[in-house]
Amino acid sequence: MSDRHFDELATRFAEKIYGGAKGAIRLAVLQADLAEALPDRPLRVLDVGAGLGHMSLWLAQRGHQITLAEPAEPMLEGARQRFAEAGQNATFLQAPWQDLLGQLQEPFDLVLCHAVLEWLAEPAAILPVLHQLTAKNGWLSLAFYNKDALIYRNLLKGHFRKLRKEHFAGEKQSLTPQQPVDPRELATQLAADWQVESRSGVRVFHDYMPQQFQAKAKLIDLLEMELAHRRHPSFEGLGRYLHWICRPR
Repeated sequence: MSDRHFDELATRFAEKIYGGAKGAIRLAVLQADLAEALPDRPLRVLDVGAGLGHMSLWLAQRGHQITLAEPAEPMLEGARQRFAEAGQNATFLQAPWQDLLGQLQEPFDLVLCHAVLEWLAEPAAILPVLHQLTAKNGWLSLAFYNKDALIYRNLLKGHFRKLRKEHFAGEKQSLTPQQPVDPRELATQLAADWQVESRSGVRVFHDYMPQQFQAKAKLIDLLEMELAHRRHPSFEGLGRYLHWICRPR
């Protein structure tokens, strides 16, 4: 298995996701968490695996200095266009995470690593690099595809044969992540170098709703309820993605 980078098909898929409720909920939760955690001053921000740049653009519009690193040219070009249309400046690097320490000279106040771990051949290998890229008094915003939620969704669907085989990875050309992340394993891997300061679930109930109820629900109500329940002790761990904000030890 190798790291998965994205092509034109994946880019169009990502644009579709961000045009609907799933993307809107994801952005709302990530933005709310960061707005609570970050100080009210300009920061140097690195977005690792920046994709189409949705989160980076939101931060740029709030006065932060942004560097986007993305290995897939179609994704990076989409981010460039998004920034240009918004009249925002940024530094764009077409590079995988393995090359970043050789290209970036100083650590950043805030490092974003959203929806990256689950596409890597060895997710734990990126963690020491993220630590070196983050300033000692900085923040790491880590969002990842939650293996627990994938198991729960398969339980609800009655996919018991799949669960018995413990086959959770997406197929080679699938847009389902290839390495769902076990949150307990990740917490153990982070423990020596990071303090996890906040945890939120992203889409803690939306994806479990019957489709007829999803269709009826207003987006404003979905966002309100997702934000209200993202840190509920019983619901946070059900998020299809989990968002952890970490500080270096």
